[in-house]
Amino acid sequence: MKCGWRWVCVVTVLLGGCSRQPGEPSALRQGSSPEVFSEQSAAAGLDFVHFNGMSGEHYFNEMMGGGAALFDYDNDGDLDLYLVQGNLLGPDKTMNDALFEPGHPLPLTDRLYRNDSTLDDNGRMKLTFTDVTARSSIKAYGYGMGVAAADYDNDGWTDLYITNFGSNQLLRNNGDGTFADLTEISGADDSRWSVPAVFFDYDRDSWLDLYVGNYVEFSLASSKTCRSETGSEVYCSPLSYRPEADRLLRNRGGEEDGAVRFEDVSRLIDSEGQLGGALGVVAADFNADGWLDVYVANDGLPNHLWINQGQGQGQGQRQEQAQGQVTFQNQAVLAGAAVNERGEAEASMGLDAADFDGDGDEDLLVTHLSRETNTVYINDGKGFFEEGSIKTGLGKASWEFTGFGTAWVDYDNDGWLDLFVANGAVTDLEALVRAGDPYPLHQTNQLFHNLGNGRFEEVTAGAGPVFELSEVSRGAAFGDIDNDGDLDIVVANNNGPVRLLINEIGAQSSWIGLRLLGEAGPRDMLGARAEISRPGTASLWRRVRTDGSYASANDPRILAGLGESATVARVRVYWPNGSTEVWHSLPSNRHYTLRQRRMGSEHESP
Repeated sequence: MKCGWRWVCVVTVLLGGCSRQPGEPSALRQGSSPEVFSEQSAAAGLDFVHFNGMSGEHYFNEMMGGGAALFDYDNDGDLDLYLVQGNLLGPDKTMNDALFEPGHPLPLTDRLYRNDSTLDDNGRMKLTFTDVTARSSIKAYGYGMGVAAADYDNDGWTDLYITNFGSNQLLRNNGDGTFADLTEISGADDSRWSVPAVFFDYDRDSWLDLYVGNYVEFSLASSKTCRSETGSEVYCSPLSYRPEADRLLRNRGGEEDGAVRFEDVSRLIDSEGQLGGALGVVAADFNADGWLDVYVANDGLPNHLWINQGQGQGQGQRQEQAQGQVTFQNQAVLAGAAVNERGEAEASMGLDAADFDGDGDEDLLVTHLSRETNTVYINDGKGFFEEGSIKTGLGKASWEFTGFGTAWVDYDNDGWLDLFVANGAVTDLEALVRAGDPYPLHQTNQLFHNLGNGRFEEVTAGAGPVFELSEVSRGAAFGDIDNDGDLDIVVANNNGPVRLLINEIGAQSSWIGLRLLGEAGPRDMLGARAEISRPGTASLWRRVRTDGSYASANDPRILAGLGESATVARVRVYWPNGSTEVWHSLPSNRHYTLRQRRMGSEHESP
């Protein structure tokens, strides 16, 4: 049976089993607030529809889905959008064999949408996105999976790295609205099945390096047939295939004719016998030693926590690399972050790292299959973790769902990081099969409110009609799309339309936005941390990042909800090179750009 893409199932989301714990009560639960997020993709001109190429063969990569990137490619101060596209699968297949018709004219390609939003006569933002793929010179016709966004060549323009089922692509931003494919000359390609990727400066030489997470050894020719307990054909588990090794690429800077190239230094990862099957990756300083580490969410196998050994900087680092010394050691087992509290590896897909409990360190959230629960790893400040899925209240609420894209996100700007999870099954849901559903994988997404006492309550039912949509959600990208001071969400659906979730309530509370730029190059200083001090209450800790979620890239700007605080007493920035700077008395409800002024020394700024 062939179906169009425009099906949508609307269901009622119940809060059964999620009792409210002591702490700040949620106005959503009391029914006194308007919808939290409104869905505005059609009104904004976002007509993208993902196509996964399924034709009944159950090729493994069909059910994975792709991601999205929110980034300012034209430096005009607002967030543009890159969306990853799939393609037809099978050597002898034509579009007549596809079970779902593509929603775009052929040939299918990734799409770039420019944010052209304007204020109307009433001062309200009119969201408008324009498809500029053709004029951007981007040619991305592969079977797309994920996207990472960062300024890898320090020229002030954000570039893209696209992961594919097949060769990846490095797209350099030319600064004139176009991109150049420098994959081959840069040395950044990987022909294996890559999904997550993250730019980060692991050696603190001011050039962004690249970690590429690879999944499993799968090809259409090696596709296996797997069946359910009832004998029907289903998608195989990742454990049916051998996991791939990840790749670490060091940025060599402008060494050769001004062109920036990457060197494969995967040998610096002590990965012998530790393959994983990566679907999520974040780079953060988990043990507070000043060096960025890497956490990898592996599907069905123990997760990895690659602790940076901090072996030198700049030229000294290169000498050690030449000697073959290990720079990253996997300490996930020792740190308590490899498996759940029962000692079981889980089907890790989505991932985020942030300080959800307000104690100043980076905690972890990993999304999993239904009947595994999503897992919270609570950091003790030294890089050791306690599994907290039950005591946070998140375990039971995720039991029936399969989670992918996710983030700790303060949707109401009260200063506590809440949680969004994009859901969609990977194996047929029996109730949908019995109902004759042509795509029996869809589920609703979820929103959780942080009570400020280490626990969460689910507030999905009161968050708006968009949370009644039942779709096969995968990637999710987070950022302040309309620049009004609260975080919005883009959800990429597998074999379905993109969703634009605009925050309707966050800006009612105080907030501050921070863009942290470096001195060596006018780029976002990924990995920098900001301590935001508020009068009479605890400080907030936020990290400059684009990583996390699933196969997606986020707004690099820090956006911190301040609750009732009208002023920020102090912002102390901890730069990736180890220096610090301080800014005093910043009024709230503004976006600021803070530039690193002195390398290697603390600087007080009025």
